[in-house]
Amino acid sequence: MSVVTPVQVETRLKDLSKLIDEAHNDLVDAEAAYHQHKAYYEVAMATSRMGLAQISSPTGRNYTVQEREDIALLDNKDSHMALAESEATVKANRANVARLRVQVDIARSIGTSVRTGFDAS
Repeated sequence: MSVVTPVQVETRLKDLSKLIDEAHNDLVDAEAAYHQHKAYYEVAMATSRMGLAQISSPTGRNYTVQEREDIALLDNKDSHMALAESEATVKANRANVARLRVQVDIARSIGTSVRTGFDAS
C-alpha cells in the first residue's frame, strides 16, 4: 500500500476543480439546449393544435381533445424526441457535477487525514 502525500491530495483537488469547471460548462450548455428544444416543441405543439381546431375527422365528426393532442404529438414527434434527449443530457450532467462534488469531499477528508498523520509523525 502506498502512502498518500499532501501534495498528491492537493494535485487531485486541483484536477477535480478543473473537472468541476468543465462539468459546469457542459451543464450550462445542456440546460440552454434543453430550454431551446422545449420552447420549439411547445410552439410546434400549439401550432399543430390550432391547425386541428377547425378540422373534422375523416368520418365527419369533430376530433376529441385527446385525439387532437395525439395527432399534434405525432406531428411533432421529432421535436418531442429532441426534447427528451436534451432532458436526459441535463440529468446526466447534473449527476456528473454531483459525483465530482462527492469526490472533492472525499479528497478533502483524505487530505485532512493525511495532514493529521504527517503532523503526528
